Amino acid sequence: MSSYKRDASLSKYDVFQAIADPTRRKMLKLLADKEMSIAAITECFPMTRTAVNKHLDVLFQAGLVTRQRSGKETRYKLQPEPLIKLKDWLTFFEQYWDEKLYSLRKYVEDDKGQL
Repeated sequence: MSSYKRDASLSKYDVFQAIADPTRRKMLKLLADKEMSIAAITECFPMTRTAVNKHLDVLFQAGLVTRQRSGKETRYKLQPEPLIKLKDWLTFFEQYWDEKLYSLRKYVEDDKGQL
């Protein structure tokens, strides 16, 4: 049984590119609970195994999944660390969202009081 890890310097995709596609986001959810073979993943989507494999390759290159070869089967598993880094990056911008939502709430409440 051999395990494959991606080389970050050779990656063609980053996390944002990888999660931009709804199919890949669904694949990540599937893999959040368990390791799955490409055959099992393919059963969950209305597309060919080749198409599923292409999506998994993007996820692999972005560092979001690992793949492990066991005989003729390749199994995929979620690698959550890049998602944690993404969450940290998005957390920085929450301060701006909170500020804008507070301003909107204040505007709406002030507007209602003047009716």
